[in-house]
Amino acid sequence: MADQPNGNLLQLDNQLCFALYSASNAIVRAYRPLLEKLGLTYPQYLVMLVLWDQDGCSVKALGEKLYLDSGTLTPLLKRLEGKGLVIRARSDEDERVRVLRLTEQGQALKQQAADIPLKMRDLLSISDDQLTWLKSHCELVQQHLHQDSE
Repeated sequence: MADQPNGNLLQLDNQLCFALYSASNAIVRAYRPLLEKLGLTYPQYLVMLVLWDQDGCSVKALGEKLYLDSGTLTPLLKRLEGKGLVIRARSDEDERVRVLRLTEQGQALKQQAADIPLKMRDLLSISDDQLTWLKSHCELVQQHLHQDSE
């Protein structure tokens, strides 16, 4: 992109943002049929991934990890609670802090979701090395942009 003539800088095909945006949309669409079997949307799946790893985390910590504000996170958590997958409770250490705990049903869903990352890798048809490279470079972009916004 850097060596493109100025007139071409505003072409859609020369935009990194569009490549990332369209790839992200394609990935979310690819997840949809896999997650429908679990009764989850993609954002709900992200929440469950965090809770399967850190059951009992605070709502604040979850929002920070997923880069979601409370206005987005609260209805998402209410829907997961309505499905019987999580319980929102008060922290034992500080009753002002809301924590999320998986129900038995939420914990059991982890087994059903276990093969999703492998299925997604197969759909992408790229090597593990390429996948690692892509993930690390996306994280690098995110880190630089997140630091600049603080």
